[in-house]
Amino acid sequence: MRSSELDYDLPPELIAQRPADRRDGSRLLVFDRATGAVRHRLFADLPAELGDSLVVINDTKVVPARLHLVRDTGGQAEVLLLEPLGAGVWEALARPSRRLRAGERLGPVELLESLGEGRWRIRLDGEPEGEPPLPPYIHEPLADAARYQTVYASDPGSAAAPTAGLHFTPELLASLDVERVTLHVGLDTFRPLAVDELNDHELHGERYRVAPDAWARIEAAKSVLAVGTTTVRVLETIASAGDLAGRTSLFILPGFEFRRVDTLLTNFHLPRSTLLALVMAFAGVDAVRDLYELAIEEEYRFYSFGDAMLIL
Repeated sequence: MRSSELDYDLPPELIAQRPADRRDGSRLLVFDRATGAVRHRLFADLPAELGDSLVVINDTKVVPARLHLVRDTGGQAEVLLLEPLGAGVWEALARPSRRLRAGERLGPVELLESLGEGRWRIRLDGEPEGEPPLPPYIHEPLADAARYQTVYASDPGSAAAPTAGLHFTPELLASLDVERVTLHVGLDTFRPLAVDELNDHELHGERYRVAPDAWARIEAAKSVLAVGTTTVRVLETIASAGDLAGRTSLFILPGFEFRRVDTLLTNFHLPRSTLLALVMAFAGVDAVRDLYELAIEEEYRFYSFGDAMLIL
């Protein structure tokens, strides 16, 4: 598959700049793969669409990972923490990367080693005390940092939110049969494609963990709804490899055989992203193109704070 096949034109005004007033007040585009039927619902209607599916959520918690720092020269620098490596050492993105040098000190951050592509190994004094790492397409300040966390976030470690889960309220969650997994969102989830052929895109891997009793329930479930693409990657990694903890570099492209995910809940993703490729693998390339065209016509809100899509 070529990355150009993941292109589409989105009017800028459809990029959601702030969360909906109510988490479950977002719109929900429902697509039934078996019949081709499409329904326009609200997220609060989700339980009525699911039947007896086991709902699997990613309980990772976003760390305040975006650090605005000052260089000794007086210039500005920014560090985005990606993954803790132990003993205060992190993998991070830093900019302006070409001007930075190993050994340089940026307040609480010491640059240790350039890893290429803007990535650095750094040492951080203390715990992260930055801002929520909002995506670059969100230009408005976030009034409430809690709105970039799911209501069930419990395990700190992510550099970005698993955004399909942002729509859940505690009340809605309580009405569903739920199981938890953990995948800490890192570089792989939001790094844009920079190659023409998707098979040439390299994944660095992200950390995941699933409790044995949780996997036993998931494996035995009659039907499984994966909340978000990160949850899909965890479930399909374990279904194929068997390891309940580790790192996953699973890159899901059209033609992939899904072994444990029966239904997918997801937001609308950026063009030329691995996330859009995963959704196309699950629902079909042409079907997803048609659904995105429909969502644009119906003025759904896109990306992290936007509306959701349920693929049955």
